[in-house]
Amino acid sequence: MSDYVWTRELSLTEIVERPGVYVFRDAAGKVLYVGKARNLRSRLQSYRTPGGDGRLGIRFLDRDARSVETIVTRTEQEALLLEDTLIKQHKPPHNVRLKDDKSFLMLRLDGEERFPRLKFVRAHRPSEGKGKGRSRLFGPYASAKAVRQTLSDLHRVVPLRDCTDAVMNHRSRPCLKHQIGLCSAPCVGLIDEPAYAELVGRAERILSGDTAELEEDLDQRMRSASEAEEFELAAQWRDRLRALRRTVEGQGVRPGQRVSRDVLGLAREGAHALVHRLAFREGRLAESRTHRFRSELPDEELMHNVLTALYGGGRRVPPPEVVVAVRPADHELLEAGLGQGISLVVPRAGERRRMLEMAAENARAELRRRKSTEDSAEAAAQKLAEMVDLELDAPLVLDCFDVSNFQGSHVVASRVRFRAGIADRSGYRRFRVRSVEGQDDFAAMREVVERSLRRGHQEGELPHLVVIDGGAQQLVSALEAREDSGAWDVRIVSLAKARAERNVRGRRRAATEERLYFSPDRPFLELPRHSAVRHLLERVRNEAHRFAITYHRKERGRIRSKLDGIPGVGPARRKALLKRFGSVVGVSGASVEELAQVPGISSDLARTILEHLGSS
Repeated sequence: MSDYVWTRELSLTEIVERPGVYVFRDAAGKVLYVGKARNLRSRLQSYRTPGGDGRLGIRFLDRDARSVETIVTRTEQEALLLEDTLIKQHKPPHNVRLKDDKSFLMLRLDGEERFPRLKFVRAHRPSEGKGKGRSRLFGPYASAKAVRQTLSDLHRVVPLRDCTDAVMNHRSRPCLKHQIGLCSAPCVGLIDEPAYAELVGRAERILSGDTAELEEDLDQRMRSASEAEEFELAAQWRDRLRALRRTVEGQGVRPGQRVSRDVLGLAREGAHALVHRLAFREGRLAESRTHRFRSELPDEELMHNVLTALYGGGRRVPPPEVVVAVRPADHELLEAGLGQGISLVVPRAGERRRMLEMAAENARAELRRRKSTEDSAEAAAQKLAEMVDLELDAPLVLDCFDVSNFQGSHVVASRVRFRAGIADRSGYRRFRVRSVEGQDDFAAMREVVERSLRRGHQEGELPHLVVIDGGAQQLVSALEAREDSGAWDVRIVSLAKARAERNVRGRRRAATEERLYFSPDRPFLELPRHSAVRHLLERVRNEAHRFAITYHRKERGRIRSKLDGIPGVGPARRKALLKRFGSVVGVSGASVEELAQVPGISSDLARTILEHLGSS
């Protein structure tokens, strides 16, 4: 490992001509950017501007970089792996990090079952025809909606069951789906195993794209029914034929076109960049997904980063061909790192070029849409800042809090953060309320606001504005918390929900609009129904409520599991215990006699409950 002060006088002859990784740091030693190279000296030389003045060609590096560290590796593959490790460790602000790394949507047919059914599953590496044991995977599909549409159409042609084993094994008569022709009813013996196996084989052929024989059969049935003037039956065969074609065509299945490639369209506007990825697998459009980030890197360096983020570290299995708009920097190293037989293609004409233009147009449209949304949100945030008398040189940072509890027990809270009107998930926080017993939302709000502001004051990450869900009393609690935390410069307001009431005819009408409280002793401000500021505040409050409810449900599930593990306590007795004592803590604090008064709880079971809770 070698460390160099990045000055204009630095002689690059000091840097070896070997594979490795380089790390740019600022004056404080913080990592700004991590890159890999087949030849470290040549790669770092490429950052110098022509003319010999020693400047860096990339603006943020010329402005902020003060040193560069090089780490030599034995092979190019080691450089690829080390770069991925360092990016995960340091999270450099100028490296591309793609958060959208969801798995593929697939259909699985389990051959181990007596009457197999198609199941909706996720898989990280889509490979048609492979699965555990005798199961087969089909797909991948572009979205959950596409999978459901495929299943819906497929059941019209091949009536396989879609119920679980538990439901099928306990049925005594066919369900409604059998009556409308969507299920062959193996649950009650209306189809035997050999006949059902033929349906399964037909479904496999359809999902594999082999539909010519079945299409011909359905078309012949439709024509025969029409000639016999059985028009209702002919319409049924016609609908099945259309469903079959939608099942295949909707997923891009084209026999004879078995190409597998990723097409990456790039769009940029200032520091905003967006890549739209069209993934084709075995002739199917498997994914259509966007990845957005901020970057000042030139296109060649940016595409190098995007490909590393997409396929590096085993995140995805790259297809044999990746179509890109520009040749990425150090593309030989990148191709070698992606794997043998994988090529990066910059098309000039033909089918690949048309696909690239389609991906690029999707990227431009999505970038325009998101930019428009962000501009509107930023304008609303600026209006809100002016409304609360904040003079800012930076985008408004806004925190919103919400408290959630269950019958006064197990109180939790959430904090969401919005920056320039856009949710900043790195600023989301969850709190377990520690000092409040029972249902006291005011005290709970005071505790979590004080804890959040105190920590933000210590770490230098205070918001400009705090929004409290509630009226004047909630605002009083939050203001007291601010005084105790020492974050006196933070502005705090509260947002009270609009109230509705019924008139003499029973119709609901608005009694008040959304009310914004600036101070407990000042009149509130009613926000107009269609104002941008109101929409922003409602969005922030709803997000805080969603985040709090999600956390509370998770915690409630953990608590209830303690009762679920007790022999003899089922859902009904658990519900009765919680209704009587309010929480697991209340149950554990009760006596045997008190527990035995609950319907369904005997003295012996009460002792078992207390012993179990006492040992857990």
